[in-house]
Amino acid sequence: MQIRELNLKELYDVYEVLSQLRDIDYDEFENLIYDMREMNYIMIGILDKNRLISFAGVVIQTTFKNKRHLKVFDFITSSFYDKEKYDKILKEYLYDYAKMSMCNTVIYD
Repeated sequence: MQIRELNLKELYDVYEVLSQLRDIDYDEFENLIYDMREMNYIMIGILDKNRLISFAGVVIQTTFKNKRHLKVFDFITSSFYDKEKYDKILKEYLYDYAKMSMCNTVIYD
């Protein structure tokens, strides 16, 4: 098992998991992903043998209210896996990722 940033070559795998959370077709998903690159949208996933188990779409932001923080826009574990187990693992990773990125907190949208 590994947890890492995903790249644009893995969009179909991301779509397969994210479509369980969002009602969206692949073409719209792909267009939106490219648009969100402008806001530095980062795709993070838990993978096992190149199969995406969990996905988080995040952005590092700075605001007057929350200072520097990691904002989580999308967060899902595939329905084929243990949601409780992998949600916990991904949340812990995001907390560490935020600390390494000098963020004060993690905010789930």
